[in-house]
Amino acid sequence: MSGILMMVIAIVVLGGAYLLYGRYLQKKWGIDPNAKTPAYELEDGVDYVPADTNVVFGHQFASIAGAGPINGPIQAAMFGWLPVMLWILVGGVFFGAVQDFASMYASVKNKGRTIGYIIESYIGKIGKKLFLLFCWLFCILVIAAFADVVAGTFNGYSTTDGVVSTITANGAVATTSMLFILEAVLLGIIIKYAKLNKWANTAIAIVMLVAAVALGLQFPMYLTRSTWHIIIFVYIMIACVVPVWALLQPRDYLNSYLLIFMIIAAVVGIFVANPACNLEAFNGFTVNGQYLFPILFVTIACGAVSGFHSLVSSGTASKQIKNEKSMLPVSFGAMLMESMLAIIALIAVASFGNGEAAAQGLTTQPQIFAGAIANFLTVAGLPHELVFTLINLAVSAFALTSLDSVARIGRLSFQEFFMDSDTDDANMSPVLKVLTNKYFSTILTLVLAYLLAKVGYAEIWPLFGSANQLLSVLALVACAVFLKKTKRQGFMLWIPMGFMMAVTFTALSMTIVKLTKAFVTTGLSLGNTLQLIFAVLLLILGVIVAVQGIRKLFEKNTEEKVAA
Repeated sequence: MSGILMMVIAIVVLGGAYLLYGRYLQKKWGIDPNAKTPAYELEDGVDYVPADTNVVFGHQFASIAGAGPINGPIQAAMFGWLPVMLWILVGGVFFGAVQDFASMYASVKNKGRTIGYIIESYIGKIGKKLFLLFCWLFCILVIAAFADVVAGTFNGYSTTDGVVSTITANGAVATTSMLFILEAVLLGIIIKYAKLNKWANTAIAIVMLVAAVALGLQFPMYLTRSTWHIIIFVYIMIACVVPVWALLQPRDYLNSYLLIFMIIAAVVGIFVANPACNLEAFNGFTVNGQYLFPILFVTIACGAVSGFHSLVSSGTASKQIKNEKSMLPVSFGAMLMESMLAIIALIAVASFGNGEAAAQGLTTQPQIFAGAIANFLTVAGLPHELVFTLINLAVSAFALTSLDSVARIGRLSFQEFFMDSDTDDANMSPVLKVLTNKYFSTILTLVLAYLLAKVGYAEIWPLFGSANQLLSVLALVACAVFLKKTKRQGFMLWIPMGFMMAVTFTALSMTIVKLTKAFVTTGLSLGNTLQLIFAVLLLILGVIVAVQGIRKLFEKNTEEKVAA
């Protein structure tokens, strides 16, 4: 199959899904364009801030995308292009987009509260506590990993045979990313106080974007990996507590244009070059000792279905929705756009023959992706080195953007763990006031993440995929119960919920069995011990919350909640 044919199939399937299935869900769930959203009802200038649809879309898209839809398909390509493509399209439409839309909808209908509060309201307080504990641990993992990835991407030095040299591409990425942060603050002030129309804001954002890229290429910044670790965590700490309009919204708005530009450039490159597919369609159910089930569905998370998306949909984006009709493009639409990016990543890795990418010095997934797109656009006459650098800039910028959102979500999860819906803020004990303080919760979360990033996050990173997909299970369960209790149709969540349960529980059980066997035969290293502890905790927490939710889902309705 050619690259063009794969691209056309993806465009038709994803575009049709938005126009048909997305609008069907919108009608089925009863989207009310006249309802007052939490962004207005609870506007506080910090988390609850009404924003235009394109601004919230930029935040949602930039937060959920990152490097996930690029890494996953390229890693899973060992099974062949056919199962990867099928899972991206089927999973993206009927699993991921539905989950993201339902999570945002449930949140907006419950005062912009997170999935944790949805679980408390419709399943129970114990379920909520366990879920929030799970989320907090998960966010620490993600912060640690992404921070180290970004620090490595920004690292301006390499050492070969004792000789230290600078890495120009990394320095350019670092400068551009730092400029993005400064420009985001300026753009946030312009959007909030200048009151320009969205087209003027868009024009300003694009000019800022081009300027940052140009200056980054001209003035690369060279700092060590350890220095970048410190800078990144200081930045995250600030981004966690400042009002969303001052940094989070405008930064994601800027980055969304960079990512959309990257996707458009990639699509143009595919249609110009029409790359051949050098992957086998199917390599069997077992490849290199890895089983297609559940590994394929754990490896490809972003791009098909990702539990992290539900945290963004209900944690930050839902608090910025101005009108309920904006939820379809912001949640459902952003997920389908991410599926498109995953298909592009599949075409990119498929364009290389066996060993060809490694021969060109492309060893990481982002490098393979950037190298392929550069190869495509070279056919159109563009300089290979310039395109390669720009694509790398885009991918790196989004890894940093994801940190903004996941750190804030981790902070909110920790705060919510100590609060119930009936907690009286004015009469909290001194200890409770400290634990729910946004500065204390932010510092504690980031200190643990920093230690993990410096000491051994890579040892437990293999659990990220399972933890992420288990989040999806819990979000689907919570949303299904919400829809039932509010007398809305939720049957479209049942198959995704059941399938993802089978995937995650199988993957975690396999990990526990493997690590237990290693303990019996050779003993466990510190890293493997951490993996085993996390795997057991995740499995126990996931099973308890899922069982509680399923009981609520199938129990007889004696006291129906009034539809919100």
